[in-house]
Amino acid sequence: MTEDDARAWIANHFDVSRETWEKLDRYVAILLAEMRVQNLIAESTRPHIWARHIVDSAQLLPLTAEAADGRWIDLGSGAGLPGIVMALLMDRPVLMVESRRKRIDFLSGLLEELDLAHAAVFGGRVEAVPATAAAIISARAYAPLPRLFESAVHLADEKTLWVLPKGRNAQNELEAARSAWQGAFHVEQSVTDADSAIIVARSVTSVRRKGRG
Repeated sequence: MTEDDARAWIANHFDVSRETWEKLDRYVAILLAEMRVQNLIAESTRPHIWARHIVDSAQLLPLTAEAADGRWIDLGSGAGLPGIVMALLMDRPVLMVESRRKRIDFLSGLLEELDLAHAAVFGGRVEAVPATAAAIISARAYAPLPRLFESAVHLADEKTLWVLPKGRNAQNELEAARSAWQGAFHVEQSVTDADSAIIVARSVTSVRRKGRG
């Protein structure tokens, strides 16, 4: 996918206003400028930022069409991928969780710069976020699937939809998680990489806790 292809994919899949295009472009510019200060994305992906990061994040949104109303929680948001992209493409409240101080400051600055009043940043570990029932949980390059569920299960209920980009190891991670976690799982192919996939899950429950119940 070329950069032109990536922008065309966004235009074909979302009703993007001129203002939103401007904010997406501004976000990309800020992200690239911040790379002089901290390593937010792999240097090798800089020339392909729209395909490798913007579309790679945006492709999660169509997978959430059946999600309940409520907040989208993005774990380990880092550079704002996918949290900032989601906040730019939809009106649903977004909470980005990030523990590293420089990245917390970066994300907070983005919310002000891009006027994203419906988004917020929680500065701290995922385990420290107050218990809630998110409508959607995403996590891009955050943790292996078993540890991801263990750290975030207090943020979900049986209706929560999990959308988890997992690269080329998606199926292996899913198999590794099945001994401790059950739910309705399926795997979607990434539109940006034929070898990468996204795990989509609902009704995620700990086998151990269910057994005790």
